[in-house]
Order: sequence, then structure tokens, then C-alpha cells
Amino acid sequence: QVQLVESGGGLVQAGGSLRLACVASARTFSNYAMGWFRQTPGKEREFIAGINWSGGSRGYSDSVKGRFTISRDNAENTVYLQMNSLKPGDTAVYYCAAKRRTYDSGAYSDLAEDYDYWGQGTQVTVSS
Repeated sequence: QVQLVESGGGLVQAGGSLRLACVASARTFSNYAMGWFRQTPGKEREFIAGINWSGGSRGYSDSVKGRFTISRDNAENTVYLQMNSLKPGDTAVYYCAAKRRTYDSGAYSDLAEDYDYWGQGTQVTVSS
């Protein structure tokens, strides 16, 4: 089983920045596409950003495009989410997730159900 541990959340003022990190226990981290999702109580988990197995393909939700950047360091088994120009609406628990590569795809997905492993989440709170 793959374990994912997020860190870097906290309280920040609107307009500020945070950098989230997610460290995976996987021996072959490049076997997984990675995604970041966020969730508030009573709402469905929302796709934020995804990155393919190598880092060569990345995608973002419209709500964060231009403000957030996803990256990965396969040598360190870590995926990052750099969050700039934060808004109060970004307040949520942020989760990283891993999606196994298949014979024909190492791409990320924007659907939570496509991911195989999840971290415990880290709280991000943006004050106005």
C-alpha cells in the first residue's frame, strides 16, 4: 500500500502564498500520476491540479489556474502545490492522491474516483 502525507497547510492572509507538499511511501513513485483535491464540509471533493507520471503534463481547475502550480520531484517521492494569490474561497482541506499507471496511461485525472491512494489532508485557511 502507498501512504501519502501532506504538509504545509496553515493560516494565511488573502493575497499570500503557501506551498503544500505530499510525500509518498511508494518505492516507484513514477508509477503514479498525482493530483491535488480540496474539500469543505458537506461538499464533494474538488479537483484542483494534476500531474502525470513524469511531470511533463499538468492541468488545473479554472478556479486556481494562474495562481497555483503543481510540480513533482520523483527522486524525493514528493509532489508540491505552490499556491499564490490566495483567496478566502480557497479555504479547505487539501488532499493529495495517487493514481496508478496502467499499460496505456500515466495521465492524471480530474475525477476523485480514479485515484487509488489518498493522504490525510492538510487544512488551508485564508483570512480576508
